[in-house]
Amino acid sequence: MTAYPPSASSAKPGEPDSPESLDQLEIQSTVQKLRRKEGSWVDWGKACQRLQRAKMSPQDVFEATGFEPIQQNQLIVAAQVFDSMLAGGVSEQTATHYQTRGSDSLYEFRILPQERRATAADFAFSHGLDSEQVKEIVKGLRDFYYSETPPPGFEKTMGDAAAYYYWRLARQQSDLQARSRLIAQSLRFATSDSARSKIEKLLIDFTVVSSKAAPRLPIFRLENEADSPVIVPVAGRMPLSTADYKQVPMVEPEDAFGLVKFSGTGAWVPVPGWQVILKTEDPIALLAKYGQLPNPPDGYDDEEVLIIVDRAKRQWDEFSYFIIDADGKIEISWFETQPDVQILGGLALIMRPKKIFDEDYTQEYWQTDE
Repeated sequence: MTAYPPSASSAKPGEPDSPESLDQLEIQSTVQKLRRKEGSWVDWGKACQRLQRAKMSPQDVFEATGFEPIQQNQLIVAAQVFDSMLAGGVSEQTATHYQTRGSDSLYEFRILPQERRATAADFAFSHGLDSEQVKEIVKGLRDFYYSETPPPGFEKTMGDAAAYYYWRLARQQSDLQARSRLIAQSLRFATSDSARSKIEKLLIDFTVVSSKAAPRLPIFRLENEADSPVIVPVAGRMPLSTADYKQVPMVEPEDAFGLVKFSGTGAWVPVPGWQVILKTEDPIALLAKYGQLPNPPDGYDDEEVLIIVDRAKRQWDEFSYFIIDADGKIEISWFETQPDVQILGGLALIMRPKKIFDEDYTQEYWQTDE
């Protein structure tokens, strides 16, 4: 039974709108079941989520049950995918299979729209795909369904979507042995006669088609003090009453970017007046971890970054990343062709915090540069 998905991910479990009310006995009972690994992996995922909703941190859950934070996250997300798969109507054989194993495969299906997960699960089960194979093709399946119309010769079926993924890879491969393996994979999944005919043409057409590379992420790092402006609240214009003066809240910047919160649900954050920011029409900021970016470089997963999005940029082009809705959560994606999905904004830049090797140094006003 596959209990712990081996693949790491930056995905976060869905946080509830309000904490779940569990008394101490219910918490102890849930912890005990997890410690004894009672039930299926689906039960484990739902139990981890209940404990987190009861305001236990992932680290606390780990210390109480032995389930590491990354395992909790993957089981929670996989269990959510399992529920959406059942709601979408999978075959009885598929449901039985994934009830006891395959949590790592279902975890990979998290990036698919909910209405596609049942079909994808049936497809993976019927073809005997393991988690590594699912991980390999799932992005291709998603992008296939985001296209406005299917590519010529392919139909909007899960089999043709997988076949198209391998067909594209085969066309880009110059090594004949590797090309032949990809063609065989494509033919394995193709469901329409037109798709099979298109794939078979690669057996006599050895033209290599270069792939389009995703654009580089627009990442900037704060380098000096001038790049780090300070936000100061405005009390008003003089003459000013003492009451108005006293009502101005104290500003306490937080985190690596000087985030400033107020009593409502919003916050401000200072950003440099770089040209790329001045060109945006409707900028907003998002906080994320480096590892949550598409195709992030290795070694920086836990570094916090500030993402500036221009909500006015909703016209697709192949040179930009865009913000889209993925089952109620925003997602950053790049599309090689015009997607059949609503674009919520364009990625303007990703800002990394300024490196400060000695934070106390900046507090000592008598220090001078040599």
